[in-house]
Amino acid sequence: YNQNEIKPLNKIILNKGIDHLKKDKKMKELILIHKKPKFTKSKNYFNSLSKSIIFQQLSIKAGNAIYNRYLNLFENRIPNFLQIINTDNFILREIGLSKQKVEYIKELSNYFYKSYNVDFKFLTNQQIFDELIAIKGIGKWTIDMFLMFAIFRVDILPVSDLGIKKAFKKLYNLNELPTPQQMSKISKPWEPYRTIACCYLWQFLDNDDQW
Repeated sequence: YNQNEIKPLNKIILNKGIDHLKKDKKMKELILIHKKPKFTKSKNYFNSLSKSIIFQQLSIKAGNAIYNRYLNLFENRIPNFLQIINTDNFILREIGLSKQKVEYIKELSNYFYKSYNVDFKFLTNQQIFDELIAIKGIGKWTIDMFLMFAIFRVDILPVSDLGIKKAFKKLYNLNELPTPQQMSKISKPWEPYRTIACCYLWQFLDNDDQW
């Protein structure tokens, strides 16, 4: 693998990436009219993954409402996997989580309880995928969000994200939503900064809510 893959996205790389993306005519148009993406650092990987589970198949507005109620369960609003293990399922259902998502967050909590020493930032994208895909409720989309917004990997293209698909369709006047293969081909000029490009695509959809 490319050793650069495990370097996290920082301000220098962000600016370098934006300069690179401006070489693409369509992306330059988006960069000129939208805000520069922000990446908020957090080492609470459990929180990042539980947040992704909560947001699965929900609008950002609905996801944020449930996620805020979820945060209120914890001291200082800092999610803790040990506390989730000891929290009754009924309480988690009361904040708006489906039965399935309660099960997924419990599975995630047990994973962190057993694998607390795993340091994701030293793993490659593939190693992280292999580690997380084994957890029930964690799929490709959740792992992509984790790589982008928790580990800050700079070249992630979440081909299963509906918002990104819609942005491709709108930006390139496609007749239907693109296939993963089409998305990979179109985004080739954005490499190795597709994470940054996707942040502009989400804004382009007029979805300026903060993830």
